[in-house]
Amino acid sequence: MDNSTLAFLSAFCAGAMALAVVFLERRSRAHWLFALGMALLAVERLFAGFAADSFLADEAAAWHNRGLVIGAFVPPIWLCFSLSYGRGDQARVFARWRFRLAAAFLIPLGLVLASGGRFFASFDPPGPDGYRTPHPGTFAFFLYLVFLLTTIVVLMNLEGTYRASMGMMRWRIKFMILGLSALFVVRAYTSSQTLLSRAADPGLQTVNSIALLVACLLITRSLLRVGHFEVDVYPSQSILYSSVTLLLSGCYLIIVGVLAKLLAFLGGGASLQEQALVVLVLLVILSMVLLSDRVRLYIKRFLSRHFQRPIHDYRSVWRTFTERTARQVEQSELADALVKLVSEIFQAHSATIWLVDEAKEKLAFAASTSLSPAKADLLALDPAATAEVIKALRGHPDPVDIDASKEIWASALRRCHPEEFRNAGNRIAVSLAAATELVGILTLGERVGGEPFSLQDLDLLKSVSYQAATALLNVQLSHRLSQAKQLEAFQAMSAFFVHDLKNTASTLSLMLQNLPVHYQDPTFRQDALRGISKTVTHINDVISRLTLLRQELAIRPVECDLNQLVTEALEAQEQVPGVELVKQFQPLPKVRLDPVQIEKVLTNLVLNAREALGPGGHIRVETSRRDSWVVLGVADNGCGMSPEFLERSLFRPFRTTKKNGIGIGMFHCKMIVEAHRGRIEVESALGKGTAFRVLLPLT
Repeated sequence: MDNSTLAFLSAFCAGAMALAVVFLERRSRAHWLFALGMALLAVERLFAGFAADSFLADEAAAWHNRGLVIGAFVPPIWLCFSLSYGRGDQARVFARWRFRLAAAFLIPLGLVLASGGRFFASFDPPGPDGYRTPHPGTFAFFLYLVFLLTTIVVLMNLEGTYRASMGMMRWRIKFMILGLSALFVVRAYTSSQTLLSRAADPGLQTVNSIALLVACLLITRSLLRVGHFEVDVYPSQSILYSSVTLLLSGCYLIIVGVLAKLLAFLGGGASLQEQALVVLVLLVILSMVLLSDRVRLYIKRFLSRHFQRPIHDYRSVWRTFTERTARQVEQSELADALVKLVSEIFQAHSATIWLVDEAKEKLAFAASTSLSPAKADLLALDPAATAEVIKALRGHPDPVDIDASKEIWASALRRCHPEEFRNAGNRIAVSLAAATELVGILTLGERVGGEPFSLQDLDLLKSVSYQAATALLNVQLSHRLSQAKQLEAFQAMSAFFVHDLKNTASTLSLMLQNLPVHYQDPTFRQDALRGISKTVTHINDVISRLTLLRQELAIRPVECDLNQLVTEALEAQEQVPGVELVKQFQPLPKVRLDPVQIEKVLTNLVLNAREALGPGGHIRVETSRRDSWVVLGVADNGCGMSPEFLERSLFRPFRTTKKNGIGIGMFHCKMIVEAHRGRIEVESALGKGTAFRVLLPLT
């Protein structure tokens, strides 16, 4: 088949595909760009066919120039397509690429206008087949250079889309990416050869036509798959820094450049194109190995079979599992991370997690690599089928092949996990159970290459499912614990208010009952006023103390003498009868602290000690220095506290051993001391007393 026939055939295929996408597909930005790109390729190949059939130099030159003018805008159109195909964030991507896209269009346009559409400077005499090889001029040289650079960027974007996809999404776009990659890899090869040889060799035109035909076949295979344009992926910006395309393109151009210099030095440049083509083919094969899930799977199994190595690298699996799940604190985020991880570990396109609700009556969709939430709602099981599935898997920790099982519940799970294509291997269901509690169900299938699950796969899946269930259960228990703590705090506060207000209400109620009878008695009225005043004072005191829980603690430190501060604060306490107050002060340097707040701490500690004393009790207040700290100590020989109360309740709000206390004082003291970057130490024993030490930093 001659050059012109191949060119016309590839033009027909590309044009037919453009029309099919326009008239048979749902139109979107990606559809229109695909159709426009194919149409431009069809016109370019059509002009290449006319040029190959032309025997007149002027006529051939005209067709070559027209083809290059059309071809100037092929890479920019496909660059736009590579940014829109399968992307879920197109608006943001196009906004970020707007200057690069403008350059991709304006530079070729400027070269076309500057050259006047005449790119080829000269033509060789007709060869045996009558073809006159054209030689590009300066403008054509730069245009081919732009071709090469833009083509590499297109390949990088297609690679980013492919690598960001997974599971069923990757399966849907696979042949579209392969077809376009084959087309633009060949375009990069032919552009680099034209730049090196400064000649548009007819063999290169033949290679372009064959590449377009192969791309059309692969893309047709992709178009036959359901949802090939309905994929939304979000490639990371970091993908550019680890791009296989960029690495291989650089290697190829460097190797071909070295070959050209070497052959020129040796005086034999005739075989440069053949050697460059061999290098290109080898790099393409290497890229297939690096990117193909199937090839990587075959390599993994070959190593396992012939070198006695397990299929899975368990250290890597558990390290990856820990990294992916350790920071997930929301159930939805954790479930999403788990299905992606399972899909990667077992090379399965489809993995879905269904969670059991608190009533153990429903299976709620959590995450999937193949099902959307809307489709999952349509596939949800009815209550009877859900009960059968939960009952069957509650006591069944091992993975189950639901394709081979004849049970009714297995049939229900098959409906929840529909097959996307035939010969995809068996579908597996495994219970997510931890501590005898069924958390959910994991289903997976559609393995790469349709490989069945081996015994090693099932053993690993069982371990992964247990770890996944444990992680999900921990998240659920954390949420329950958080709710319980909030409820506990509310109950403690409400219990205090109910108790205190009940006593206050009882006092006021008794007063109101006696008021009609004794209102004329002056003594009664005075007692009533005192009682009301006392009640109001008590309520205001409670409100002020509770307000401390929600106020920000403001510390205003100044340079103070701690001994003097303690002496002044204890003057009122020394007048209390029946309490022996012992003071032991050591010389101290001045320290920066808030005297008002520290006085509150000292007063609260002394009052607590006084209330804990029995007959013959005493309180010892002392100051000292310990390394870079000043120490304020308050000790008593009262009733003491139990170890359980010290550990669990002493510094928590609403925990107290006093009959009329509300448990806020020590909590507030701890806040004040920690605001000074200090700490509180405590020693206590039942029946022996308690000793508090407040440590405040000197600097």
